[in-house]
Amino acid sequence: MTKKADIGVTGLAVMGRNLARNLARHGHAVALHNRSETRTRELVEQFGDEGEFLPTYSAREFVDALERPRKLVIMVKAGEPTDAVIEEFAPLLEPGDVIVDAGNAHFADTRRREAALRERGLHFVGTGVSGGEEGALHGPSIMPGGSAESYESLGPLLESISAKVDGDPCCTHVGPDGAGHFVKMVHNGIEYSDMQLIAESFDLLRGALGYEPAQIADVFRTWNSGRLESYLIEITAEVLGHTDAATGKPFVDVVADQAEQKGTGRWTVQIGLDLGQPITGIAEATFARSLSGHADLRASARGLAGPTRAPLSGSDADRFADDVEQALYASKVVAYAQGFNQILAGGAEYGWDIDLGAVASIWRGGCIIRARFLNDIRAAYEAEPGLQTLLTSGGFRKAVEDAQDAWRSVVSTAVRLGIPTPGFSTALAYYDALRAERLPAALVQGQRDYFGAHTYRRVDREGVFHTEWAAEGRPERSA
Repeated sequence: MTKKADIGVTGLAVMGRNLARNLARHGHAVALHNRSETRTRELVEQFGDEGEFLPTYSAREFVDALERPRKLVIMVKAGEPTDAVIEEFAPLLEPGDVIVDAGNAHFADTRRREAALRERGLHFVGTGVSGGEEGALHGPSIMPGGSAESYESLGPLLESISAKVDGDPCCTHVGPDGAGHFVKMVHNGIEYSDMQLIAESFDLLRGALGYEPAQIADVFRTWNSGRLESYLIEITAEVLGHTDAATGKPFVDVVADQAEQKGTGRWTVQIGLDLGQPITGIAEATFARSLSGHADLRASARGLAGPTRAPLSGSDADRFADDVEQALYASKVVAYAQGFNQILAGGAEYGWDIDLGAVASIWRGGCIIRARFLNDIRAAYEAEPGLQTLLTSGGFRKAVEDAQDAWRSVVSTAVRLGIPTPGFSTALAYYDALRAERLPAALVQGQRDYFGAHTYRRVDREGVFHTEWAAEGRPERSA
């Protein structure tokens, strides 16, 4: 085979196939490989006119078809299948070659693989890809990690196929080893929180105002023309406006109310706990999905007492939809603030110098959480690189302050009517905890010292102390 490919893709299910097509459409010669030869042949037969494909039918043929330094993209299931593919191809590669894992791998696995392959002189690039199968084909948001050297050859290819916003590619070198997959994990965690908040908005408009899904779809279309403009708001209006062909009912009413998940939300929460990061919005969204799936538990509790749910009327009803919009915006700011804080904490823990403004920039297009206000998030971090939280950034601070009355009214109305709003409620609680002069954590620490001699610090002098609670007079000593 004389012609060499610029890049290769192995694993030609929907995501891999679309990524390969995207690369070919942008003028790159793409080597193809799949465990099942049928998929390779089908791709060439159906889409061969979209660009230059080099089909191969063995690992050796695939590797030999690649221009050096070879760039090989793995698009298989995370976990053991990824390790198996790496072990199949790594012995055939040469120092300086690049293996790209563009699946939803856990970042800890990516760190392990990167270190092992680095010992063999190979570059391993864990790459987050967001946008689903349509994004993979038409332009995703791409979050590559790995070495700076690997990005020199790989970066131009990835940037060429990524989404573009104002001419800028939604792709950047995030940081070393597992940084790319870490950022993608947090992206998915924010996605969980964002979706939960939107779902609660729907539930509030229906439960408190008695709106039908088609009416709520119109509300979301209006919101999508303003500061809440985003992909998720856009598709929410489409879903709510859809009528089920079989029954004539609103589509949302014939879908079982049991949300599933693939695990990235759980990963985000687990790592948040490991890092000591209070990502309460992501946690509540993850638990809300879990609760929805416990059908038997929910059925057993359905007769529990609760308030009478009567729709609002008069002036309360007139302003409620606007209040929900303000509460949704404020809660979304909290969700994104928590996510970016987790990225910052991950960078500090694992030695990654992640540019938060650049992350916001590449999330503006292609990915699931793309939204207008990511432009403002990018600007906030560019203006203040050491920003502790988005909630203190000028524009966001003012917007959340302006939403105070509406936000609190929405949460209190939900409580009064018995409408569960874990996302809204935890976002507000987080905000109030941040702004509090003092927290009851002082009492918690006193309790810990009483039963476990866990010590405490004082506000009036330096040092660590313990009170002898069982001794007469309860003397205090330095610990």
